[in-house]
Amino acid sequence: MPAERLLPTTESEDLIALVREIARDELAPKAGLHEEEGRFPRDAFRLLGGVGLLGLPYPEDFGGSAQPYEVYLQALEEVATAWMSVAVGLSVHVMSSYALVNFGTPEQRAKWLPDALGGELLGGYALSESHAGSDAAALSTRAVREGDEYVVRGTKAWITHGGVADFYTLMARTGEPGGRGVSCFFAPGELDGLSAAAPERKMGLTGSVTAQLTFDGARFGADRLIGAEGDGMRIALSALDSGRLGIAACAVGLAQAALDEAVAYARGRSQFGRPIIEFQGLEFLLADMAAAVDSARATYLDAARRRDRGLPFTRQAAVAKLVCTDAAMKVTTDAVQVLGGAGYTRDFPVERYMREAKVLQIFEGTNQIQRVVIGRALRKA
Repeated sequence: MPAERLLPTTESEDLIALVREIARDELAPKAGLHEEEGRFPRDAFRLLGGVGLLGLPYPEDFGGSAQPYEVYLQALEEVATAWMSVAVGLSVHVMSSYALVNFGTPEQRAKWLPDALGGELLGGYALSESHAGSDAAALSTRAVREGDEYVVRGTKAWITHGGVADFYTLMARTGEPGGRGVSCFFAPGELDGLSAAAPERKMGLTGSVTAQLTFDGARFGADRLIGAEGDGMRIALSALDSGRLGIAACAVGLAQAALDEAVAYARGRSQFGRPIIEFQGLEFLLADMAAAVDSARATYLDAARRRDRGLPFTRQAAVAKLVCTDAAMKVTTDAVQVLGGAGYTRDFPVERYMREAKVLQIFEGTNQIQRVVIGRALRKA
């Protein structure tokens, strides 16, 4: 079980307890079969929306819960402990709502946020392109203004909820390549001229849909521009800072699940007449796993508290994403080792946890990119 948390209020404690109960009773029992069959759990997001989790850190005026990011991330960790695909989807949705919440006009927020935060709509974040992954500023999808509409052409890649989202926070070029020419749009999920490719065949998170999106002359109203033309990269990078904290929390939840499974197995498995958890070699391995989980959690909470206080947290978010996802990869790998041959089979969930951990080191900026972010921050210090 997770270590005891220090939460800001009794209300926060009750909220985390509720999320833990939902995760245990409603999500965890379904996770294995959905992942095995590659079924997208849309009903799970409706459930989470119904109890307010899709808008947890956002204003109450538009259907959110106005919780500190520290609390939101701990709730997200609880979801990840039960079902990683749902937790990643929740993190992506919250990040996809970020631009509208923080840069939208009052009219835009009043029109679209209540459904986005209330669970009626599910979001996707359409930034990446196949040739412009880590170099996001090199994207080539273009939006051209024609009267009261924008016409979009181009292809987005690796889009979580691609083809099933109700809206996309879309980054598209409105200026010349290499210039301050990327803009942000709140694009509908269904448009003439918008199509999704077949979902990617992934090694993990098989219940989460990831697909290319092709915009072939897709049109939407100019009122869907978020901020001014040319503000897109500033908005995108700001959203990614918070999104990286979401992935960090997901990683800790996954690592915690792997640790719990390994400890339970080691307590119940006997060799040479005693439980294998009593053997020092295994005991030390489990201790290192626990230390990795606890220290990773402290890292993302430190960054979240800086965010909640209005302090700069770009470097701390990169550190948290790097530390937490590397920890998840190691802890899940070690969990398989603890279970031995059983851990390599699908009779136990640790092999799935290990497969799911890998992508955490890749999306929302690879861990190599996190090192670039951290290094640049140190040069400016």
